[in-house]
Amino acid sequence: MKNKIKILVLAFAIVILLPARATGQGMPVYDNTNFISFTKSLIESAKQTSQLLKTVQFLKTQKENIEKVNNVIRQLKAVREMARNNQRLFNIVQDDLREILNSPYIKPDEVNRVSESFNSIIENSLYGLEYIDQILSNDTFKMTDAERAEVLKDIELKSKEMVAEIEAKTKRYREIIAFREMQDKINNRETNY
Repeated sequence: MKNKIKILVLAFAIVILLPARATGQGMPVYDNTNFISFTKSLIESAKQTSQLLKTVQFLKTQKENIEKVNNVIRQLKAVREMARNNQRLFNIVQDDLREILNSPYIKPDEVNRVSESFNSIIENSLYGLEYIDQILSNDTFKMTDAERAEVLKDIELKSKEMVAEIEAKTKRYREIIAFREMQDKINNRETNY
């Protein structure tokens, strides 16, 4: 019976001590200082994130503005180059065509053909200028700056081709005139025998 009492006392002591320890360990403890510090750091992180988002949006807007400016500059360069090409065309036609048509070695039936070949190039050039004016001045084509710059670049290449074509025709007619002039000198030379 002594053993039974010892076992009961021991079991009773374990039962009493066990819940006391468990409740002491399970009780949550709040440290107000750490909680306030944690809240402040969360608020500061939110502010920094918000500022980063604003910076990203600002940089995106600036990138778009730079792309727009680059497209406008490309358009201006293309238009300037087309203006130079058209000026060269008009100068060639004004000076060289007059010289070719006034040559005594161009036959009267060739005058119309020569004039028409030069006029067709000039008409294409004028059509290109009108098209450029439409592209740049009104919104009937609903183009972005990049699309407009691409179209202008194509027209610029065509204007360069027209300049090359008119220069080739001028050279060809000058060679014809030079050949006929040489032929005339050979045929009309004086013989000393």
